[in-house]
Amino acid sequence: MKTDETTSKYTEANMSSVKYVTEQDFQEEVISAQTPVLVDFTADWCQPCKMIAPIVEQLAGQWDGKVKVVKLDADLNPNIMMQYGVMGIPTLMLFKSGEVKERITGYLPKDKIEAKVTPHV
Repeated sequence: MKTDETTSKYTEANMSSVKYVTEQDFQEEVISAQTPVLVDFTADWCQPCKMIAPIVEQLAGQWDGKVKVVKLDADLNPNIMMQYGVMGIPTLMLFKSGEVKERITGYLPKDKIEAKVTPHV
């Protein structure tokens, strides 16, 4: 996919406050981040992803300054999907110091996500 098409997709999709990351900036934005990073592996066509999106938005606001929250489009970033063994979406992964500390696959309510992530923050 061409860069301008990718950029356009991220501009359209990034109407939310949660930034999209790509294979090109994953190392810098996620692996090398100073704070824990919650990555939402998602896709436009995924209905459960749409259901979890408002929860991810709420958590991003709630954890502002403590946890960086980003999204990664599964269709546009297949190498990251393979590297981390993401077989289904939505998948949320919490990275801390470059390592996966928590992995949640499928829809969960906000309180369950908080319970899994909070011990690592």
